[in-house]
Amino acid sequence: MEMKSLAFRQGGGHSDGDVGGAGMDWKELRWSTSCRLTDIQHVHEGDITQKGYEKKRSKLIGAYFPQTPGMDPSMGQERRTPVTPSSSSRYNRRRSSGSRNERYRSDVHTEAVQAALAKHKERKMAVPMPSKRRSLVVQTSMDAYTPPDTSSGSEGEGQGDGDEEEGGDGEEEDGRGGGGTSSSQEGSISMEHWISRAIHGTSSTTNTTSSTASSSSSSTRSGGSGAAGGRLADVLAQHVHISAQHHHRHHHHHRHHKTENHSAPPDVTSYTNNTTTTDGIQVERTPGAGTAPQRQTSKYGNAELMETGDGVPVSSRVSAKIQQLVNTLKRPKRPPLREFFVDDFEELLEVQQPDPNQPKAEGAQMVAMRGEQLGVVTNWPPSLEAALQRWGTISPKAPCLTTMDTNGKPLYVLTYGKLWSRSMKVAYNLLHKLGTKQEPLIRPGDRVALVFPNNDPAAFMTAFYGCLLAEVVPVPIEVPLTRKDAGSQQIGFLLGSCGVTVALTSDACHKGLPKSPTGEIPQFKGWPKVLWFVAESKHLSKPPRDWFPHIKDANQDTAYIEYKTCKDGSVLGVTVMRIAMLTHCQALTQSCSYTEAETIVNVLDFKKDVGLWHAVLTSVMNMMHVISIPYALMKVNPLSWIQKVCQYKAKVACVKSRDMHWALVAHRDQREVNLSSLRMLVVADGANPWSISSCDAFLNVFQTKGLKPEVICPCASSPEALTVAIRRPLEEDSTPPGRGVLSMQGLSHGVIRVDSEEKLSVLTLQDVGSVMPGAAMCVVKLESVPQLCKTDEIGELCVCTVATGTSYYGLAGMTKNTFEVFPVSNNGTPISEFPFTRTGLLGFIGPAGLIFVAGKMDGLMVVGGRRHNADDIVATALAVEPMKFVYRGRIAVFSITVLHDERIVVVAEQRPDSTEEDSFQWMSRVLQAIDSIHQVGVYCLALVPSNTLPKTPLGGIHLSETKQLFLEGSLHPCNVLMCPHTCVTNLPKPRQKQPEIGPASVMVGNLVSGKRIAQASGRDLGQIEDNDQFLFLAEVLQWRAQTTPDHVLYTLLNSRGTIASSLTCVQLHKRAEKIAAMLAERGHLQDGDHVALVYPPGIDLIAAFYGCLYAGCVPITVRPPHPQNIATTLPTVKMIVEVSRSVCVMTTQVISKLLRSKEASAAVDARTWPPIMDTDDLPKKKPPLLYKPSNPDTLAYLDFSVSTTGMLAGVKMSHTATSAFCRSIKLQCELYPSREVAICLDPYCGLGFVLWCLCSVYSGHQSILIPPSELEVNPALWLSAVSQYKVRDTFCSYSVMELCTKGLGLQTDSLKSRGLDLSRVRTCVVVAEERPRIALTQSFSKLFKDLGLHPRAVSTSFGCRINLAICLQGTSGPDPTTVYVDMRALRHDRVRLVERGSPHSLPLMESGKILPGVRIIIANPETKGPMGESHLGEIWVHSGHNASGYFTVYGDEALQSDHFNSRLSFGDTQTVWARTGYLGFLRRTELTDASGERHDALYVVGALEEAMELRGMRYHPIDIETSVIRTHKSITECAVFTWTNLLVVVVELDGSEQEALDLVPLVTNVVLEEHYLIVGVVVVVDIGVIPINSRGEKQRMHLRDGFLADQLDPIYVAYNM
Repeated sequence: MEMKSLAFRQGGGHSDGDVGGAGMDWKELRWSTSCRLTDIQHVHEGDITQKGYEKKRSKLIGAYFPQTPGMDPSMGQERRTPVTPSSSSRYNRRRSSGSRNERYRSDVHTEAVQAALAKHKERKMAVPMPSKRRSLVVQTSMDAYTPPDTSSGSEGEGQGDGDEEEGGDGEEEDGRGGGGTSSSQEGSISMEHWISRAIHGTSSTTNTTSSTASSSSSSTRSGGSGAAGGRLADVLAQHVHISAQHHHRHHHHHRHHKTENHSAPPDVTSYTNNTTTTDGIQVERTPGAGTAPQRQTSKYGNAELMETGDGVPVSSRVSAKIQQLVNTLKRPKRPPLREFFVDDFEELLEVQQPDPNQPKAEGAQMVAMRGEQLGVVTNWPPSLEAALQRWGTISPKAPCLTTMDTNGKPLYVLTYGKLWSRSMKVAYNLLHKLGTKQEPLIRPGDRVALVFPNNDPAAFMTAFYGCLLAEVVPVPIEVPLTRKDAGSQQIGFLLGSCGVTVALTSDACHKGLPKSPTGEIPQFKGWPKVLWFVAESKHLSKPPRDWFPHIKDANQDTAYIEYKTCKDGSVLGVTVMRIAMLTHCQALTQSCSYTEAETIVNVLDFKKDVGLWHAVLTSVMNMMHVISIPYALMKVNPLSWIQKVCQYKAKVACVKSRDMHWALVAHRDQREVNLSSLRMLVVADGANPWSISSCDAFLNVFQTKGLKPEVICPCASSPEALTVAIRRPLEEDSTPPGRGVLSMQGLSHGVIRVDSEEKLSVLTLQDVGSVMPGAAMCVVKLESVPQLCKTDEIGELCVCTVATGTSYYGLAGMTKNTFEVFPVSNNGTPISEFPFTRTGLLGFIGPAGLIFVAGKMDGLMVVGGRRHNADDIVATALAVEPMKFVYRGRIAVFSITVLHDERIVVVAEQRPDSTEEDSFQWMSRVLQAIDSIHQVGVYCLALVPSNTLPKTPLGGIHLSETKQLFLEGSLHPCNVLMCPHTCVTNLPKPRQKQPEIGPASVMVGNLVSGKRIAQASGRDLGQIEDNDQFLFLAEVLQWRAQTTPDHVLYTLLNSRGTIASSLTCVQLHKRAEKIAAMLAERGHLQDGDHVALVYPPGIDLIAAFYGCLYAGCVPITVRPPHPQNIATTLPTVKMIVEVSRSVCVMTTQVISKLLRSKEASAAVDARTWPPIMDTDDLPKKKPPLLYKPSNPDTLAYLDFSVSTTGMLAGVKMSHTATSAFCRSIKLQCELYPSREVAICLDPYCGLGFVLWCLCSVYSGHQSILIPPSELEVNPALWLSAVSQYKVRDTFCSYSVMELCTKGLGLQTDSLKSRGLDLSRVRTCVVVAEERPRIALTQSFSKLFKDLGLHPRAVSTSFGCRINLAICLQGTSGPDPTTVYVDMRALRHDRVRLVERGSPHSLPLMESGKILPGVRIIIANPETKGPMGESHLGEIWVHSGHNASGYFTVYGDEALQSDHFNSRLSFGDTQTVWARTGYLGFLRRTELTDASGERHDALYVVGALEEAMELRGMRYHPIDIETSVIRTHKSITECAVFTWTNLLVVVVELDGSEQEALDLVPLVTNVVLEEHYLIVGVVVVVDIGVIPINSRGEKQRMHLRDGFLADQLDPIYVAYNM
């Protein structure tokens, strides 16, 4: 193997007195410091003091780290005085025990992490801290919100340099001889995370500490670099007001460039705010590198105005945060996007181009490595059962197993004699006592489950060997608990597929299983039906004298099945043959040199893996004595295993790094500990990247207690390949242990590079020994073909030996890919005729045949084409503030696929006492550390309360379950930080607007391609009928009052469904006359004066309207203020009254009192109202003369409404337009006096007003009026009325439809039984000014189908400000059609029809039929050229009932003039059109109209003013909102808006506030996945916060204003990085 590519440190260099160590071979250490370091290493410990060592060491290493000028580099080692509570234990003094320190190698990683963080130190990440509602903040103590005194709560440079020197010497020797510094109280993962001061000093000698809690001083620094083209990153340092409720910290974080100049003098500037604090902003200029001027911005206090990106001054905390986020996001992302491309249709996702400079493997092809011969010892038993028989009969008194109780006292000793007799009993009972003689329940070869708790190894062993003797296949599994049992369901699937019908268990366990009231054990979720069989001796019958188990030599039969949990949580069963089991025991015996009657202490799970192999199988083969320590005891006393080793003078112990680590943490100088008896300490997870620091730290502390360095034996194993490699207990001539210090960058590209220059991102690996006896090993590439790797390439380890599993039970395909692999060399020839087994471990074979494992296949995450290992990232995260913050080191790292790449998610449990401040700081430091060391972005970092992540049976984190909870939004984190902006680099490139093709060429293009120009029209208004000769509505009413005086026009219903009042033609006429008289008499109004009508929905409103027409006044209907909510609703009323220039207000007595009430005058000054008249008691006389307008084009009424963007717009309706409008509706809906129409709409504007007040008078039909507000009391009111009056046509709004769908969803049966019948309904029209809400109309149709509602009856209408009704379904004509369009094409303003259900498809429903007398054309909103059919453009309308203009006082007429009179720039340039401001398209369908023409359908897509331009594309908020609402059951409503190009998503949460943070990742994922957009801010609010107008439309701009003014009282605001 080429040494060029790989240097290892070898040597028995674990401090054993002789510092040099004979085995040391530093030649191969390729660090520039190696020679200088050996100077230190070769000094005898007597020759150099600890302090001298530190000084010398930090001098050497210090060269690689930025230094603080004028500071002695050695000072960092001493414990510094705690600066603030939050930083007190970050610097723990180095341990100064007499033995030599090997920390330089064990802790490279931790040191690297801290150094990486130090590099970032003065460049804090500009992460706006999320706002949380107080109830969500766990701790409310004041100090939780007080910033630490230093610029970043972790570094205390410049503080008391002198004091540290004095304290230093005194503290020297009392060190942590016994491991008792604060670091061990904190319980750090590796015992040596103390960073030298040298590493931490960056050039900030001047640190301004702020004097009050309300200022957090953030300093910025920008490292320029030649590579970055001399561009200094924009940095914005800000001062954001900190209230006690939310404390925001900003960390400014910049990519560090390679060429940093550390000697640059700090440029210190101070700004004084309106508060009395000074904040230091340090800006370091890098001489010669950056040419761009440094940008500096003064800070914002809370009260100062701040210009936002739109130039809108906003004064608020929220906007300052967003501004900060905007600035953070201005940083260039890692891969710069290549030039824009001209997209024709598909939005192409960026494909990660491989970097030409990335490291590639250069070594020769590797050769398979063979282990030593498996020496067949003469007295090895022919099978394990034979061994058991031998020991059970020869030495029955020999102890086999000692079990401990939770107090650490021996509970029970199982001897070989007992094990033999009891196993026989179990075997006999299994075969003969289950089922009947003719039909035994179990036959040899059947599978049975072994369900034993972790504290009962004796019962387990008995059952296991009982199964072997009966030739039955045991499947050991965990005890199922119904409560939080992660994964028990998957185990059930495994049992089912293995055909398990019997479960063996112990008495205690059987009693503890959950029972039903009848005492039965319920069937667990996912489990097959099993018979529970208690395999304890006292419950079993004795085998007859003549019965004897059949003991064969080990053969090819299956011995047992070990379960394995995959990355996705599914459980597989690995079958192990009897011969494999025996061979494996022999190989272990040989490599571990096991001998008879040795004592072995086992802490591992004895049911599977290393615990089973050593402490249940191999131990019996060699008649060893196992001391079993249950997990429960380890929890209570982590030192218990060490005490047992001493007590029993054990030769071997089997542990995990965790057990070593917790023993260290709990270790207080215990005099009696003596580990000299140990000849082997098997580290079961020795292949994990962090096991090395546990091993080193453990050795460091326990070497004084007799632990010999060569005793530590890491091993690598996998369920498929059993033991892959194990380090042998050292003999004189064997290879000394090796170490590899590898470049993370290289590893991520799958190559091995010994790290030379970049000291930070390295991975230190320890070897896991050599290949097992009798096995061969090779390394193959991860791609599909198992090709041999090169010597300097990382691949999957594969082994060829008898001693592996043989298959995944019942899964032939997967078995072939794993257990029957034939590795091939470069030329494609297999290297062996025997199959190899994939181990699932990634690694390589180093010098001298040592095996190194760099990760697991299961933990592999491929991000942007580079490989990262979950374990490495966990190790990096744990090295940040080691154990201070993360509860018991519990961190889960996994990847999720979002937008075609894997994204890294880190979930950690935080300590119960950590504050918001701590968590946020920890999170931002973890991001920096992972970014520096792994060069990969973390997509999401979530913190959960301690002990809340799902656990595996032995207390680890159940990864797949955690991932599952995360993805389904039920993890309930208490802090979340998403960084999509920094991670997601494969978004489609922003679209550049193409130079517009002129309208003429578009038209020619359409003609050439045979496309129609998109235009359509409703039918003609037709011949005049008797009432149509009247030009004015007032005349129609007078005519009706004479001809049909007693015909009822209006019936108003109350909430009980009874008639509250009704009006006949003559009654209406008489009341209108009286009102006209009152207006003339009391109001002294002239004709043409404007009158505001403030009435609740009802009859009075109608009478007042006609009264105004009779008096020649112009009425304006205004929604009355809401009595419960005067403060917000009254100003709108006032505004309409003012803007419409109303000279008086007419209303009811109740409302007039309300307007003058105390509450009202608090909102609006009562003196500013025009005269208010109530119409409850009218004068008796009628006016002398009814007014008749001279010109039909004069104003009939004004229609005011607030658009969704929050604009108040009034339009002028002339008498001509009003009559034309009524006539058009009369024709479309075939309205005649004999008809009845039910109307459940607000009567204040648009079509709702026209239907409520005007149509009945014009057409003579009876209108049944149902105020929508009454439905809140009685949701069934509208539908009951429709049924009771046998109505054929009804009109409602979306809010009414939603109320019925939600409120009556479960009551359809009871309504049916009450006789509710909707079968007569022919049209049910939803009146709207938006894209049809197809999901709502469909669910409404489905829900009420049972009550006879015809699905085709439900349709929508479409109107807008310039024309109050353009489409309306009507009675005749084809049913409304639905098409599916591609949402991606829509963003590019194109219509592309797709099949239903295809990806990215969006259903659009036709908005009803075009009304008679209406012509429509689709025009390009920019060029005003006509568009082709099925092209997206603005809908333009030409019709007799268009409004005649906006009515405003501000004189913006010029701006909007073209809304009402636009002409096409090409083609038919004569017709005057009105622009609706809505995007849509026309499509000719196959259906025919009543006239026999082909029917043209109009599809409305959305309002232009609502659409958001993002990344050069046009998005409609509703599409994003629909995606978001689908993501989680608790999201009831959603609204999105943009703010300075950031997408803000507001969601209403229906659930506990704990769920708020679950929504943040889900919302971010879905918007990325479906819309290719990165969400900037996620705001979680209570139900009802998103404002909705009377038409049920979201008021997104109001919401935006409320958000920026910080008025939403959000539960949580997350700022995505």
